[in-house]
Amino acid sequence: MASKVYFTTFRATPRENLPQKLARLVKKAGILDLDFENRYTAIKIHFGEPGNLAYLRPNYAKVIVDIIKEQGGRVFLTDCNTLYVGRRKNGLDHLEAAYENGYNPFTTGAHVVIADGIKGTDEVLVPIEGDYVKEAKIGRAVMDADIVISLNHFKGHEATGFGGALKNLGMGCGSRAGKMEMHSAGKPYVRERKCIGCGSCTKVCAHNAITITDRKASIDHNCCVGCGRCIGICPVDAVKPAEDESNDILNCKIAEYSLAVLKDRPNFHISLVCDVSPYCDCHGENDVPIVPDVGMFASFDPVALDIACADAVNAQPVIANSRLGEQPHVHHDHFKDNHPETNWMSCIDHAVKLGIGSKEYELIEI
Repeated sequence: MASKVYFTTFRATPRENLPQKLARLVKKAGILDLDFENRYTAIKIHFGEPGNLAYLRPNYAKVIVDIIKEQGGRVFLTDCNTLYVGRRKNGLDHLEAAYENGYNPFTTGAHVVIADGIKGTDEVLVPIEGDYVKEAKIGRAVMDADIVISLNHFKGHEATGFGGALKNLGMGCGSRAGKMEMHSAGKPYVRERKCIGCGSCTKVCAHNAITITDRKASIDHNCCVGCGRCIGICPVDAVKPAEDESNDILNCKIAEYSLAVLKDRPNFHISLVCDVSPYCDCHGENDVPIVPDVGMFASFDPVALDIACADAVNAQPVIANSRLGEQPHVHHDHFKDNHPETNWMSCIDHAVKLGIGSKEYELIEI
């Protein structure tokens, strides 16, 4: 059966602002059907790498926090530490980054908990029957929650095509070791003829795997963990994934980690399709959006939600002065045109195979 996905635009009136509209959307989508009374509820959200201004404003999180608290729930905002070098690679820096971007109890009404602890090692091993993962490494605070809510900024991604509900849950809830497991299927390489030796890749490599010799970068695969951060940061696209299949395997592992997070627990999912940047919010910068803002979506089915958001983005005109506007349009898919080496359907198809959700959806506009 088709899953129900609820949608509303970003149009507002003097009678209803965007936070009020989001509240109406999620209530119509059935969030109040969940029993929040005295139950720990994790809202999984990306707090944004400082310097990036495309991440979701904390005002949206406050809407969901207030609804859950009104129902007697014990709610917290959470994310896990990153694998790459940045402001969110350990629990202390991660908290400071979240506070800097407005995520604190005074603005959202909920505490921030870094799910895998100070050093990214506080994890729970969750057994699953996946094709690639048998024991997912999930941040402990996420697994301690009774209910999981994903609040997603829907945007492009250099390795997975886009980041939505499944990416937010699977990759986002993995501990640092879990992220390494997901990324390790493929390791990037440098096309020397394109490399300009700028050193940008060396600055974002957390494992000192990249060196510059004679103004050309090279990657030591004995040190590289395959996180792919260097791919996104290269200004001339000289760093490439090892092969197309590596991104497909990454997407499949993300689906399997999502299963580990969601199985046997109530869950609900919200995606905001706005400021659709070409890269992940893990970047310390955000580029011009690739398409106009679309709207807000909510569903109990994260697979159907991702498909609905992708369909909505692909129906939009391309913004001319964006990264996507500069790419050849040969795939009839904005995400594939934005990052031709990606295949976002591999995550969707694997999630369906795992029983997480359905590709079929009924879009209900409010």
